[in-house]
Amino acid sequence: MYSYKRIGSKYIVSIDNHEEIVEALTAFCNEKRIMSGSIIGIGAINRLTLRFFNPKTKAYEDKTFCEQMEISSLIGNISTEDEKAYLHLHITAGRSDYSALTGHLLAAILNGAGEFVVEDYRESIERAYNPELGLHCYNLKPMNIDWDAREYPVLFIRSPIWRGGTKTSGYWHGKYSC
Repeated sequence: MYSYKRIGSKYIVSIDNHEEIVEALTAFCNEKRIMSGSIIGIGAINRLTLRFFNPKTKAYEDKTFCEQMEISSLIGNISTEDEKAYLHLHITAGRSDYSALTGHLLAAILNGAGEFVVEDYRESIERAYNPELGLHCYNLKPMNIDWDAREYPVLFIRSPIWRGGTKTSGYWHGKYSC
């Protein structure tokens, strides 16, 4: 299904021709017990199924394309749900007419090389279903910090924080908040 070489916290992964990419990368992450990380890759495929999430219906719409394509970019993250690897991948694939297909990757069959880099963050990041969004989202536990968060340019913190020497809970929007 694949071969690999480990270099520090990264794995160089070559997936065998005619294998399904998401299935192979998921199996690799489960085998190596990678509980959080990132994935990048390139290769060639002849079957691609993309997903588009419709926020109004909270449902995915899938579409399959059967033709030879080049993966110009595959990028995603690794987390866990129910103690198994959960991959969230996006792809851009070039067609023979030089147009591109892009979106959330559901499945793709290799037809040529499949070269990927998997980085293991060596921490556990869990996902849980968020019914308000209709998506499986990061379930990050609040972090405890012992420094004044106002000193650091952050986008968003949800944790017990210190304000003026008083510990408070809640949201804090820093200098660069949205």
